[in-house]
Amino acid sequence: MDLIHSVDALRLRLQHEPNNVFVPTMGNLHGGHIQLIKIAKPRAACTVVSIFVNRLQFGPQEDFERYPRTLESDCAKLRDAGVDVVFVPDEREIYSEPQTFLVEPSDLQHILDGAARPGHFRGVATVVLKLFNMVSPHSAIFGKKDYQQCLVLTNMVRQFALPIEIILAETVRAADGLALSSRNDYLSAEERREAPHLYQLLCEAREAIAAGARDYQPIELDVMAALAHHGWKPDYIAVRRQSDLQPPAEGDRRLVVLAAARLGRARLIDNVEVNV
Repeated sequence: MDLIHSVDALRLRLQHEPNNVFVPTMGNLHGGHIQLIKIAKPRAACTVVSIFVNRLQFGPQEDFERYPRTLESDCAKLRDAGVDVVFVPDEREIYSEPQTFLVEPSDLQHILDGAARPGHFRGVATVVLKLFNMVSPHSAIFGKKDYQQCLVLTNMVRQFALPIEIILAETVRAADGLALSSRNDYLSAEERREAPHLYQLLCEAREAIAAGARDYQPIELDVMAALAHHGWKPDYIAVRRQSDLQPPAEGDRRLVVLAAARLGRARLIDNVEVNV
């Protein structure tokens, strides 16, 4: 496994590879990341993983400074997973000058997580486009836990005609249903016991929709109230179309129930798809 810190060294390392598959991360790796790598490895001669905590996608009051940095243990996990190249740039390597050219993800950046975290998806799309240009992958793997992010990046690749296949992987969960996330580390022991309740409530909402419920607002409000009753601070619960995350119209059959809520210091997101 090659650990690389500069763009020039990365391009030199990859120039003779026939193809590569890319898994971008912010580090503090868990089983969800390892599953992405397992999906990635059969798809190309070379598997590339990046570790970069991107300041551009964090708001001024968010957790950029305290986001867990665990490079040594991350590298051990990546070596065990058979990764070929680990790209670990510092901020000066990614942003060698002020980033005045930005990717604006149209209306998607202003709803749901974009409304709760202004500027977040601009930062995500901008850094991913830069990483794509540095790595030049033929495919890239992202997890569906970050559902809105997946849609933003899929649309970006299509509209910029990038020669990259975006592969979306199902959310990896703990045995009790909690979606694996680096921010789960922020949970206290008591909060960790409560955290699976979010997924349980989303599953109940999915069951109600699958059973024929078509008035979605009461479903959303019921989940919000149940979370608040158990000490959560919900940002949103929303039933939306899978294709564009707009409110469903009559006849829409491919839906997704999305949630973001704070539990103690942790802000957790999750979603479940439902086809009716």
